[in-house]
Amino acid sequence: MSAKNIAVHLPDGSVREVPAGTTPLDIANSISPRLAAASVVARLTPVGVAVAGADTEGETGEASMYGAEDASAPRLVDLATPLTADIRLELLTEKDPEALKVVRHSAAHVMATAVLELFPETKLGHGPATDAGFFYDFYREKAFTEDDLAAIQAKMVEVVARDQKFVHEFSPREKSLETFERDGDFMKTHFVSKFTEPGSDVSFYRNGSFVDFCRGPHVPSTGRVKAFKVMSIAGAYWLGDEKNPQLQRIYGTAFFTQKDLDAHFARLEEAAKRDHRVLGKQLDLFSIQELAGAGLIFWHPKGAMIRRLMEDWMREECVRRGYLLVYTPHVMRRELWKVSGHDGVYSKDMFPPMKLDDSEYRLKPMNCPGHILIYKNAPKSYRDLPQRYAEFGNVYRYERSGTMHGLLRVRGFTQDDAHIFCTPEQIEGEVIACLDFAEAVLKTFGFSEYRVELSTRDPNKAGDFFGTPEDWSNAEGALKKVLTDRGLSFKTFPGEAAFYGPKIDVKLVDVLGRLWQLSTVQFDFNLPARFELEYVGEDGERHQPVMVHRALFGSVERFFGVLIEQYAGAFPLWLAPVQVGLVPISERHAAYAAKVEKALKEAGLRVEVDARNEKMNAKIRDLANQKIPYILVFGDKEEGAEAVSVRTRGKGDQGSMPLVEFIAKCKEMVAGQAVEL
Repeated sequence: MSAKNIAVHLPDGSVREVPAGTTPLDIANSISPRLAAASVVARLTPVGVAVAGADTEGETGEASMYGAEDASAPRLVDLATPLTADIRLELLTEKDPEALKVVRHSAAHVMATAVLELFPETKLGHGPATDAGFFYDFYREKAFTEDDLAAIQAKMVEVVARDQKFVHEFSPREKSLETFERDGDFMKTHFVSKFTEPGSDVSFYRNGSFVDFCRGPHVPSTGRVKAFKVMSIAGAYWLGDEKNPQLQRIYGTAFFTQKDLDAHFARLEEAAKRDHRVLGKQLDLFSIQELAGAGLIFWHPKGAMIRRLMEDWMREECVRRGYLLVYTPHVMRRELWKVSGHDGVYSKDMFPPMKLDDSEYRLKPMNCPGHILIYKNAPKSYRDLPQRYAEFGNVYRYERSGTMHGLLRVRGFTQDDAHIFCTPEQIEGEVIACLDFAEAVLKTFGFSEYRVELSTRDPNKAGDFFGTPEDWSNAEGALKKVLTDRGLSFKTFPGEAAFYGPKIDVKLVDVLGRLWQLSTVQFDFNLPARFELEYVGEDGERHQPVMVHRALFGSVERFFGVLIEQYAGAFPLWLAPVQVGLVPISERHAAYAAKVEKALKEAGLRVEVDARNEKMNAKIRDLANQKIPYILVFGDKEEGAEAVSVRTRGKGDQGSMPLVEFIAKCKEMVAGQAVEL
């Protein structure tokens, strides 16, 4: 091959020999002008490195926006980037999630351009893409208003219409710092100082007269940011420190098409209708009392009924699957948490120690040390293993005030926790059984879709994880084998493991397509060693067991919040706090109402009678607003036939039915835990 030529390997297996300096856009045009027009960004992978479409999740952090890249890893680049060495090239189009994040990051630059044109005194922070859109942090003494947001939206339309090219430029670090310091751009000064090396060139992107410190990549021009919306504004302290200046964070979102943007806002509107905080108040399910404190849940009778049904189902399943039910204290001596490692690694997320007579105590953030003490209380033989301990244990974690959100993120919650102590030979079977259990939970409560993630140790941050590299390799290998053998597709997330071992997370997908982290299965070889757990093996020698942590609801509170939003408060019959509402047409039908109520309750159904001296339609409306599955209306005709007129939630009047037939139907649905009416 000529010294001036390079080899470009394409996804179809073909290889193109092109002059050094050829761009991904040149390659795209040589394949098809339509492909060139559809391409958003390019992914480059060094030859010899496996191609992995490394989807990133969540907000793009500062380090990924500005910091150095791993030269051996796949990376995204602009279509105008010159290719200088043999490379694997993928052209990403609107079909690729990573391409959408690039569009959103470019939209953040468009928004910053608009803000500076309208409010030139503003100082810039950073503007990453997120899973839902993008934001940009600004410092400005005067607060932005709703009218300002409308003006920013209009100015963004102008910037897009100019179709300015995004141009990648470089400037010496010292010159860049001097310019930012002179202009009072304290945030950009911080970013350049933190994420670049002395003597290096600093990466910038220019569109028109707007220049921003950024690693990129970006779409070819502002004209490619077609469907966007400035949404809201919130406060954020610089570097998250309340002693620092308060920034103004403007949120927006962007999609490839207006159709996708409209669909997004339709989903948001539907999500607002399903908001568990609103429905929780409307349906009188739970509350958070200011006098008691933030993040602490009060379960009202109807919510408590659903909780009881959830917990009863889970307890019965645990017993059926060989678990032993246990209970452990809410508060334990600090020494226990030091042995487990939580007092060091997890201390900032725990409530402060309490000084009592004999020692310091801490509220438990986890149930595992308590279960370990139960295991250790008596000698164990290999014949006793596995030992499976399950508990609905109340735990307490110090969530920061800005992070709490209804039932979904709280300070006090109940974990459906279990810990399995077993031999190394039993570990795979136990993990498989936990995954089977997790699937049963999702199916029973009406979720049909889920995603699986494997969280592993980051070898570059070994100090954050307990145990030897060999132990971690064995543990991660065991979990990978289970997932592979079961044919489950999964993503791997290095660095996201618990400090004591790798884990499998099962994230359910709700009716709106949202992911929820609930079920988790975790491998632990560290805590058994820290607590010196033992069992006597078949060889008569003492051995150390391994341990599996698993939670399937995750927390009762969070799972309940997700259930509320999944069903928009219209729970399946078996879970509904009130299953049947009774509406006697007039006062003279009170005796028949009492007879119907008695028959339903004897069948195990939960009933509410509206015996008020109100019009029938008003009573039906009030019961329907409670989202009760069935409303039974009866007058002279129904009483004479020992029947009821059935109104089904979401379907309206279903006509008359013999009472015994209605009861039989309900009992069958409850027994089968039917999701649909």
